[in-house]
Amino acid sequence: MKNRHVQLIALGGAIGTGLFYGSSESIALAGPSILLAYLVGGLAIFMIVRALGEMSVEDPRAGAFSYYATRYWSKRAGFVSGWNYWFNYILVSMVELSVVGSFVNYWFPAIPQWVSAAVFLVVIAAMNLLGVSKFGEFEFWFAIIKIVAVIAMIVSGLAVLIAGLPTDSGVKASFSNWFALDGGVLPHGLLQQSADGQWTGLLMALVVVMFSFGGTELIGITAGETEDPRRTIPRATNDIIWRILVFYIGALGVIMAVIPWNTIGGDDVPSPFVQIFDSVGIHAAAGILNFVCLTAVMSVYNSGLYANSRMLYSLARQGNAPEILGKLNFHGVPVVGVLASAAITALAVVVVFLWPDFAFNYLMSIATIAGVINWSMIMVTEIHFRRRVAAGDGPGELAGLTGDEALGRIHFKLPFARVMPYVVLAFLAFVVVLMCFSSSYRVAVIAGVVWLAILLTAYQVTQTRKTVRP
Repeated sequence: MKNRHVQLIALGGAIGTGLFYGSSESIALAGPSILLAYLVGGLAIFMIVRALGEMSVEDPRAGAFSYYATRYWSKRAGFVSGWNYWFNYILVSMVELSVVGSFVNYWFPAIPQWVSAAVFLVVIAAMNLLGVSKFGEFEFWFAIIKIVAVIAMIVSGLAVLIAGLPTDSGVKASFSNWFALDGGVLPHGLLQQSADGQWTGLLMALVVVMFSFGGTELIGITAGETEDPRRTIPRATNDIIWRILVFYIGALGVIMAVIPWNTIGGDDVPSPFVQIFDSVGIHAAAGILNFVCLTAVMSVYNSGLYANSRMLYSLARQGNAPEILGKLNFHGVPVVGVLASAAITALAVVVVFLWPDFAFNYLMSIATIAGVINWSMIMVTEIHFRRRVAAGDGPGELAGLTGDEALGRIHFKLPFARVMPYVVLAFLAFVVVLMCFSSSYRVAVIAGVVWLAILLTAYQVTQTRKTVRP
């Protein structure tokens, strides 16, 4: 893949359902203070991707997480990391498919949501079988559409604010809406329980926000198929911080200035990005932006299927998955990995058909805990990576060097590397504690513990079989 592909893939993985669809829930939980939640969560994610970038630049590999955990931590860690990441993106893909019907129903309300999910699953799977260059090109244009649309929305929203155009809400569009409505910037405080027993506030919104950032670590997966990882990976990684500022904080800040935050959301309009144009009577623009939201969902699922097939390939090469998953076709695509991941994701079609209201919230919560496990393992692997480098067991040009000399030769360093992994791990542990306050997220925490136990047991079983195999 070329530099432009990697840059846009990194962006495409981060801007999807969490922003276009899930932002309604996060705004309802925290009001205008959601902007602070995105900033804090974004900084944590940036450090996680910087840690991954440090390893990817020095040792670019397909299926980065699993390989690095195996190489620098332990075989058990590599097994758990690889399969958890695969599971994480299976869930993320299911979340994307569970909401795709909402955007289709904006135009065609008679089409069942599960039908939309099935159609898009087949289309994306077919695209992933065409080869990595074709995948990169598709994702490049998917991401371009999202970037242009979000920037256009921000500019249009600012025009509404400057021109003072009327809105359907009856409240004048103004940045003062951040402070003047229902309790100001922190309408629900940091953490409080509502009359119906649900927890709200800035801290609870932080949990939803973390799901939104899932996919940024896709940069590491692309390293093994990138033309010049030493140049491309640092650029894509460092660009993440401005993406967070513009596409999350900037976009939602404008939306909450134009539309009172306490009126955002509802069954008739699937996204606040669509609602902002509906509110000022520009319904054609709302329809266009609904198409963009649909494109964003396709983009994230496209990236997810790519990442999953490469992770299965990496696991197979390590002996941690069936050998057939490591076979490539003449396009260099792990076909069985693509088809296997798509087949498992197809369960989302069944879930949406049977439990449409259940699908988004519970799938998102379980995907969040899988993401937290994944991010935590990246940071722990980073700690082990630096220890191995300092001991003289580093990759490439670092091999044979020891101590501060070896660490000083790392090309793309994690800022404050001696303490930052521990700070991020503490933050992620805090997010897990917050998840326990919500009934749907509490189930996810339990599921996460059970899932880790299954992975550790599975690893032990596979190792036992290898030992006794004649």
